[in-house]
This record gives sequence, structure tokens and C-alpha cells, in this order.
Amino acid sequence: MLHHPAEIPDLKTLARRISLVENEAPGYTQLLEQLPPGSPTRVIGITGPPGAGKSTLVNTLIQTLVDQQKRVAIIAVDPSSPFNFGALLGDRIRMSQHFNNEQVFIRSMANRGALGGLSPKIIEVSDIIKAAGFDYLFIETVGVGQSEVDIAGIATTTVVVVVPEAGDEIQTMKAGLMEIADIFVVNKADRDNADAFVKNLRLLSAERHHNTGWQIPVLKTIATRDEGIQELIQAIDRHQQQMDHKERHALLLAEKAWQLIQHRRMQDVNKKALQQQILRELEEGTFNLYKLVNNW
Repeated sequence: MLHHPAEIPDLKTLARRISLVENEAPGYTQLLEQLPPGSPTRVIGITGPPGAGKSTLVNTLIQTLVDQQKRVAIIAVDPSSPFNFGALLGDRIRMSQHFNNEQVFIRSMANRGALGGLSPKIIEVSDIIKAAGFDYLFIETVGVGQSEVDIAGIATTTVVVVVPEAGDEIQTMKAGLMEIADIFVVNKADRDNADAFVKNLRLLSAERHHNTGWQIPVLKTIATRDEGIQELIQAIDRHQQQMDHKERHALLLAEKAWQLIQHRRMQDVNKKALQQQILRELEEGTFNLYKLVNNW
């Protein structure tokens, strides 16, 4: 029996709803159709190259926000297991200290090889979480590099995490991660050359969005020591308040709607029957690919 999504569910009910959608179990479409429009939840994407300390940063953000009496949800998108396409759950292990906190909900999702580093059901799952009354939803992605740009569509604020050692890679980053950042975080800022790296990053980020009214901040953090975390939260809140995300969000939703419509209309197409008809027409010498497609 489905509970009305407008009710704020407990964490176990929320987890069951997400599983229902991920598995496309009976009733999942009705659940999604009942979701209320709009949500005050702030959706923040955390992305960046591997080794930048994204999980440690998110873990520290969780603790800081919980201390401020905020409800926080996290979707950790992990690389798919090569054996069963499940998530490897590395991020959940690192965040284990929050498991028993009723203010925190953590969910790992396998990306299942999806381009952009996100799970195919990420939009549906994030919508279910937003309907559950959280103040913040963090989506931490796999960190595969330049192809990981999908997060910029689903998140209202995208935080790109880098480390000082990435200085030699700045020019190549500019074509990928550099293009999606709303906020840059230079983590592990106690390392050598951090100040020079921050200066160069600020010069490059100033070239972008010069007409939008938003100057991309470049912040220094040391997540293992909780340094710079409050400044990051303030920058996230400021970006959420100042920027209008509707146009970018509409572009993402149009793409998702197109995929769902395509999937629904393809449900009646039987690939085996299609193959048999092609074989029959090939044997009869009447096969025309385009006529077949137009008449199917």
C-alpha cells in the first residue's frame, strides 16, 4: 500500500520508496505521480577528480549542518560492481558515524556505467528525497573527470573539489569540470603551492559567467580538520538565493521527459518479432529498412 508522498516519511519508509522506484516495482509510477510540485530542499552536487577528498568533505558538511539542526540527505553515486551492478558502498562506509542519526539519510546508488557519472534513476530518487522534507540534498558523484557534467543539470549548486596537485591539469579541466562549477573548493589546502593554485583558479574562474552576476568563489578547505566548511556552506546558501536555476532545470527535465516517453513508447516493440519479420522479408527479397521502421 502506498503512503501519500506529501507526508514526511521516516527513514525506513523513504528507503523503501526509493527501492520501489529503482526496481520499477508495481506502483512506482503512481508514487512518482503523487509527488508534490516544488521543494525548498537545496540540491548540491559534489564532484571533482578522484583523490580530491570529496567524501571526507561531504562527511564534514553533514556534521556541521546537523549541528545546526538541519536535515541532510546524501546520494553517493558509486562505480558499479563488475559482478552484480550494485554500488560498492565506499562512501557509506566513510559516513557510517551518521547511520543512526534521524536527521541524516544516506543512500548509495550504482551508476551502472551511465555517462556523466550519475545513476539512470538519479532524478526520480532525488525527487522522492526532496519530497521528504530535507533541508539539503548532497549528490556526490563518481568523479570520473570531464564527462561528469550531468550533475550540473540536476543540482542547483555544483561544487567542484580539486587539490593543489591538480595545477598542471587546469587547462584540461577548463574544458570539463571548469565549465560546470558554481563554487570551487581547493581541499587539502595545507599542501604546498595551495595559495598559488587558488590564485590561478580564481583568474580562470573570473573568465566564466561574467554576465550572470555570480562570481565563482574559490574556497580553501582542510576537510580533515573542519577548516573552511562554514565558509563553504555560506557560499552554497548565497548561490542558492541569488541565482535563478529554472532555465537549466527545464533543459534537464526536457531531456528526462524525452527519455521516459521514448521508453514508454518502446514497451510494445518486440525485438524478437522485429528480427523474424526482417528475416522473412530478406528471404522474400522485399526488405527495406526505412519502410519497415515507418510501418512498425
